[in-house]
Amino acid sequence: MSHSEISSPRYAAKMRNNAKIHCGTCGTNFYLDETDSPPFCSERCKLVDLNRWMHEEISLPHEGGPGELDDPSSSDIAH
Repeated sequence: MSHSEISSPRYAAKMRNNAKIHCGTCGTNFYLDETDSPPFCSERCKLVDLNRWMHEEISLPHEGGPGELDDPSSSDIAH
């Protein structure tokens, strides 16, 4: 394979599609081109993850912003 073939955008896209990744739901290692539900290994794992988000079992961390109280249990925030 020549240098021009390796540096082509088409080759780079092919390599990205063949990247081996780790499913965050079940832990399976799989190639990206083996799934229709990236970044999950299957539709089932995608739906399990969605269910966790919907039931607030997982969430993004929140550090607060300017003017927010340190105590998140306080409900008397002036608007």
